[in-house]
Formats: sequence, structure tokens, C-alpha cells
Amino acid sequence: MKKLIWLMASGVLLAGCHTDMWRQPKGEPLGENEFFPDGQMSRPLLSGTIARGHERQDEAYYTGVSNGKWVDQLPMPLTKQLLKRGQERYTVYCTPCHGELGNGQGMIAVRGFKIKRPVGNYHTDRLRNMPLGHFYDVITNGYGTMYSYASRIVPEDRWAIVAYIRALQLSQNASPTDADSQALQDSLNPKTEPKSGEGEAH
Repeated sequence: MKKLIWLMASGVLLAGCHTDMWRQPKGEPLGENEFFPDGQMSRPLLSGTIARGHERQDEAYYTGVSNGKWVDQLPMPLTKQLLKRGQERYTVYCTPCHGELGNGQGMIAVRGFKIKRPVGNYHTDRLRNMPLGHFYDVITNGYGTMYSYASRIVPEDRWAIVAYIRALQLSQNASPTDADSQALQDSLNPKTEPKSGEGEAH
């Protein structure tokens, strides 16, 4: 009796297995489909579609603009780590044209890159007075012959580069009054270690 029940159950299961279950008509990603006018199975995203968790509601952070004007404040805390990250990213992406000092004398510029508008020198009065948002916008959208780096540099790293550019500008246009008084005093009067034998009782 048990064998008969097992045979009947197996028969029902086998009857349910049909090739249509794995050979059913369906669309493959990036495949063809004559139903749509463009003949493609994959459909383009609707205008304005935003992936969940990728909303960009902070206009200043993602564009460098607020209320139609370039921002002149970092949208994040200025830290040593941020500046170090900015220096690293600047070295990778900006140094070839703008140079290590930001003076527009990178290797590409000095080896014959001839254009109507020369590579930007961050130490001109015009660029020293530019709001931070301008530099962020240039990195994002390009400027002149410089193409957009939006696909290569994420927003946080763009701001890190902007912070480092401002640090470069300050470093090349600083005065003694800009330095911390104690740090300045230490730099003017460095402490020296006594040579071996000096100051020792004999």
C-alpha cells in the first residue's frame, strides 16, 4: 500500500514537471523585443527617476550653488583628514595641468599645451577671490578645455580638493600675521639639541 501511494505521488509530481516551466517566453536583459518601437527589451528610466537612497536634496553640497550663488563655505567640517584627502586627489587629477603649487605650471602646461586661455593659476587675484563653489562647479562641469570630472571624482572628494586648493592659495599668499603666534615663534627660533658632550658636567 505504501509503495502504491509513493508511486501515485511520484506520478503527480512528474506530471507537473513540464518544459514550459523553464522554457517559457520571457525577455532577457538587453535583448530584443519587437513590442517596443525601439526594439529593445530594456526600457529607459523615466525622466526625473532617482534611485532610492540617492536623493540629492542638498543643493549646496551637490552643485556648489545655493539660492543661485556660489557658496563660499565648505558644506562639511574642515579637518586635517579632509585636507590630506584633498591633497591626494589633487595630486592625481589636478597636478598634471595646474602643478603642485597650483600655479598653472604642471607638466602638461609646460610641455607645449597651447590654448587661447592658459591653464588656471590659483594665485591670481581673480581666483584667490573666487568663492569655493566656483572650484566645485569647475570640477563637476568642466571649464574651457578642462572636461568634467563628475564621473571620476565623487562629491565629497571634490570638496576635499576645493579645500586643498584654498590651502594652496593661503600658503602662497600668507603673511606672518596669518600664522599661529606660537608656531611662528618656534619656526623663527628653532630649538636645537645640544651636541654630544655640550652641556654635560665634566
